[in-house]
Amino acid sequence: MYKISIEKEQINQLPVVSFDGQIIVVDSMATVNAAVSTLRRYPIVGFDTETRPSFRRGVLHKMALMQISAPDICFLFRLNKIGLPVKLKQYLEDPSCLKVGLSLHDDWNVLHRQHDVHPEGFIDVQTMVSQFHIADTSLQKLFAILFQQKISKSQQLSNWEAPTLTDAQQRYAATDAWACIKIFECLSGSIFNPDLSPYKTEILDEE
Repeated sequence: MYKISIEKEQINQLPVVSFDGQIIVVDSMATVNAAVSTLRRYPIVGFDTETRPSFRRGVLHKMALMQISAPDICFLFRLNKIGLPVKLKQYLEDPSCLKVGLSLHDDWNVLHRQHDVHPEGFIDVQTMVSQFHIADTSLQKLFAILFQQKISKSQQLSNWEAPTLTDAQQRYAATDAWACIKIFECLSGSIFNPDLSPYKTEILDEE
């Protein structure tokens, strides 16, 4: 019996990867419908969200950003500026549109504090990893195990409610959503062979 896991030191030695497609910031109602119409043309998209970090106990911020990525284009919906528009809400609730994320329960907890929305058509890749003996379920570790590449988390604790998102923030957000597609396709397409993973370690049977 074995498990697959990776240490932080091993991740730091890997080459950094990021989304290299088009990134479009959606911060006005005028651009929402076109963004959702574009996303509906794709059979699968990646999903993630960002919330301004709180450094005080008991202080909870609202979801600031929702990023939805196709393989070649990512839309960053600035919810702190536009709220949850009807067309976007309908897309999130459409079971015919396949959307892939990671640790979605956390996203829904934050989103439900603000909006009455009932997401459908979502797959959480964390539910897929156990059959591959993968013990690590964070996005960065999963991606490193599957692709031997590092996703930078340097912007994770930045201010997602800033008046303007920096290029680094935009790239970070897009990469996280795009990475969910890559992980899903790898695991669902039998591309990853756990027996051949360089991060495989034997589990000693307890006497």
